[in-house]
Amino acid sequence: MLSKVCAVEAAAGLPHDARRHAEELVALSNEHGFPLWLGLGLLQHGRSLTALGQAQDGLAMLARGLSVLRAAGAVVHTPRALCFLAEAHTKVGHLQEGQNCLVEAAQLIETTHERSSEVELHRLRGDMMNARGDQAAAEQNYHRALAVAERQSAKTLGLRAATGLARLWRNQGKCTEARDLLALGYGCFTEGFTTPVLLDAKALLEELA
Repeated sequence: MLSKVCAVEAAAGLPHDARRHAEELVALSNEHGFPLWLGLGLLQHGRSLTALGQAQDGLAMLARGLSVLRAAGAVVHTPRALCFLAEAHTKVGHLQEGQNCLVEAAQLIETTHERSSEVELHRLRGDMMNARGDQAAAEQNYHRALAVAERQSAKTLGLRAATGLARLWRNQGKCTEARDLLALGYGCFTEGFTTPVLLDAKALLEELA
């Protein structure tokens, strides 16, 4: 249950809450000897540290969590872990290492058909291509993320991808297209307007207006 709470909080952009619950999950897993849940707790802890601007510490925690998961023989959560690692690598400027993580994650998704991380995989690849200066590849990956999000009814993840693409279009001078795209994604929500993901989208919408 705590693992799901952490995942929801992280997706909503609430890293302080996610970190608190992740630490609780790690403590309980250590106490009762649950290696799978320990690995997941470490991953969520590392993800929250990354989101809070402590990417180096987050990277170390994420690597430890992935190692624990693999030692426990877990495969099903590995693509998600690799996406978390890729994001942390990107934030500290390790673009090649991040790309390697996404390549492995994509291979595992196709092998296991565990597609819960597929939206983030494409969004992160879009961020990475944008950081490399390949705007065409970035746009292509953001579109893929949006298509998967729509297929999976993953509104929050879709809005994150839409925000990334809208920023790219804004920087290209395509402000009308950026505003229309973001307004469509933001307009799907009827609650959660104080969460950072929606606040970020709203701020960009107001800038584009």
